[in-house]
This record gives sequence, structure tokens and C-alpha cells, in this order.
Amino acid sequence: MISIIMPAHNAAAHIQAAIDSVLAQSFTDFELLILDDCSTDQTVALVQSYTDPRIQLHALETNLGAAGTRNYGIRQAKGRYVAFLDSDDCWKPEKLALQLAFMQENEVALSYTAYDVMSPDGDQITGHVAVPETVTYRYLLRNTIIGCLTVMIDTKQTGLVQMPAFQGAEDTATWLSILKKGHVAKGLTEPLAFYRKGNVSLSSNKIQMAKHIWQVYRKGQNMSVFTALTHFPFYLWNGLVKHLRTGGSVKLVK
Repeated sequence: MISIIMPAHNAAAHIQAAIDSVLAQSFTDFELLILDDCSTDQTVALVQSYTDPRIQLHALETNLGAAGTRNYGIRQAKGRYVAFLDSDDCWKPEKLALQLAFMQENEVALSYTAYDVMSPDGDQITGHVAVPETVTYRYLLRNTIIGCLTVMIDTKQTGLVQMPAFQGAEDTATWLSILKKGHVAKGLTEPLAFYRKGNVSLSSNKIQMAKHIWQVYRKGQNMSVFTALTHFPFYLWNGLVKHLRTGGSVKLVK
């Protein structure tokens, strides 16, 4: 079984599209854990309108933030495989089936896919993020190419995964921790997900994101300043290229 972790906070505008894309999967042996992080809009009511027994709503009583919310969901998960989908993104119908078959065939602990970028209203494809077939620990330090909405983890190989609290970079910090143990991530070059472009400009956010990654280097990976500086320029360049390919804007995770 695949456990799908979907954090949600004031996600009423798009969460139905995200849920519908999961229910449309050709692979059906999954549980969808929706973790509502103290929403004040109609998010909970919209989720409660679904009757599919594979959907589990967890309405958190205290705000845990992005990492804490995902970690809560991971601890509740019953599946061997864990996948992630934000409440404003979507999957293509064959995503789970193709990715699971790929992981089982190649005995992969962590996999990811390419993805398309859609406009905020979801009406247009505005960009594409291509991915390499293999990502190593060193590669990921210099190019944060793995999109959280595309990741699937085999917990039989990784053990319990918990995301560290690096705001804005908790997903990258998690993949680095897995790869540092000796695993190699493998990717499907076919785009199997849709990332919804946010309205925050790259210029207003790139410094903040760079600070988050620097903290991952120094505190998460315990790097010296010198070692961190050998990777950081590559991250800056690759990050700029990736965000330009997604249309030059990003969404902030609250």
C-alpha cells in the first residue's frame, strides 16, 4: 500500500483538485492522509464532503508547520511506500502505478519524477522541470532538483523518515539525509505531476530560499563554512535556472 501525505492550511481554493487527482489514480491501493494544520477557511468541510474510505482527515489542534504536519502524517501512515502531495498540486493518473513499478523493478529507496508547472488557476502549462535519471548526495547538495510532489519513499529501506524543521527547505534536508546514508535516488524523466505556480516573485524570495539552504548545509549536514562554500555557488546557479523554468515565481510554504 502507498500512504499519501497531504498537508493543508487554508487550502480551500485548490484542495479539491489535488484530492481528485489522487482519486483518479489507476493504482488504487492507497490511503490519503490529509493533515489540516489549523485552517480557518472551508478546507475541513471540503475534505469531509468526500466519502471515499481511503481518505483520512486529521484536523490538528495546534499549528505544526510544514515539517511537523508531514511528520505527523508519516507517523500515522500504514503503507510501506510514502508519497507526498501538497494541497494545491496535482498528479497525472498513472503517477503512482508507474512510479511504484519503477521502484520495485529497480529496488529504489527514493524516487522522483519530472513535473510540469501550471498557472495559479490551473488553466495553462507554463513550464517544465526535467530531471536526471540519478541523483546522488553530492548532486543534490548542488542542485535541489527533486520536487516534493513527485517523491516516493520505500520505508522498508529507509526506516521511519522525519523531516527536520528547516523552513522552506525541509524536503531537501530530508532527501539529503536519506542519500547521505548511501542510497541513490532514481528518477522517471516522464512528467507525472503538476506544480501550481505561486504568486511570489523569484526576486523577492530567492535570498530567503538561499538562507534556508545555507542552514541545511551548516546545521543539517554539519558542514564547515569552507565546505559549504564549495557547494553554494552551484546551488545558486541551478536554483535560478530551475525557477526560471517554472515561470520565475514560487509558492511559499507556510
